[in-house]
Amino acid sequence: MEDHFKPKPWARNPHLQSIFSSLRFRAMGKNPMADCATEMIIDGGDGVRLLGYLSRRPGRKPRGFVLLIHGWEGSSDSTYIRHTGRYLFDRGFDIFRLNLRDHGDSHHLNEGLFHSALIDEVFHAARVTTGLSDGGPSTIVGFSLGGNFALRIALRHTAMPIPGLAHVFAVSPVLNPHRATLAIDSGLSIYRRYFVKKWKTSLRKKQALFPSRYQFDEVLRYSTCMEITDAVIPRYSPFRDHREYFETYTLCGDLFGNLTVPTHVIASADDPIIPADDFHALSGNRYFTLSLQRYGGHCGFLDPFPMGCWYERYIEEVLRGGTSF
Repeated sequence: MEDHFKPKPWARNPHLQSIFSSLRFRAMGKNPMADCATEMIIDGGDGVRLLGYLSRRPGRKPRGFVLLIHGWEGSSDSTYIRHTGRYLFDRGFDIFRLNLRDHGDSHHLNEGLFHSALIDEVFHAARVTTGLSDGGPSTIVGFSLGGNFALRIALRHTAMPIPGLAHVFAVSPVLNPHRATLAIDSGLSIYRRYFVKKWKTSLRKKQALFPSRYQFDEVLRYSTCMEITDAVIPRYSPFRDHREYFETYTLCGDLFGNLTVPTHVIASADDPIIPADDFHALSGNRYFTLSLQRYGGHCGFLDPFPMGCWYERYIEEVLRGGTSF
């Protein structure tokens, strides 16, 4: 347990940290990163197309290239993505904001339905996007489920190196999706309602675009993430049930013992979605760093609250070559 993130006592509540991190007002105002963004369709391999946005520093050599990967039912325009992207862009980095399949305005690009085991296409897209750098160092930053993808990219990098990849960061990554799903469903109802509503909206879009393939009318009557998972996964994925599905992207134990790229997990012990025990159980080699803070919520770490963000300063410090707090 570390105590480098020190919000004011009144701002320590994990739900306050978690909820405010996604509120849109935090990303309002001038955003040079968004203003110069170019929309791109990225090859995910095997005919898969993923939507993303590239922001280059105009007329200046960048300090590096940063690929941002959002969380489940987020997008390249999620508040935490725009906020972090703006922060790092203002400090000299080129930014690429990637949408996972069926996230953002991308449901039409692929007939197949998104699920979290689709690491092949995300890894392929990471290779393509980091190849857009000017030859300088590349960094991947993932949030929540995007953090899980980032960690799997780091693991795959050992056998299939991504040229120029210098750092991987995972902020509040999902490690045990079964436990995280149960936590969403059994915790404060605001989290369950938020994710269920967004997931149903996504399924409706997919059904409207591909009505001959998808029929979600019955699924849309369910009220928990686990119920929807149990209905969708056996029918629209290669997995028999949620247990087989969740196992494909569960990250635990000494899985990170063979890392070959510096990989940083930034997490909090009071995360209302990811149980702290999941982080305590991790181990790795000299390339693996776990920064488990006492406070921070889920993808929060807001300080000064609510506009400042501690993990952004952490990431910049590491990329600048300083100590990681």
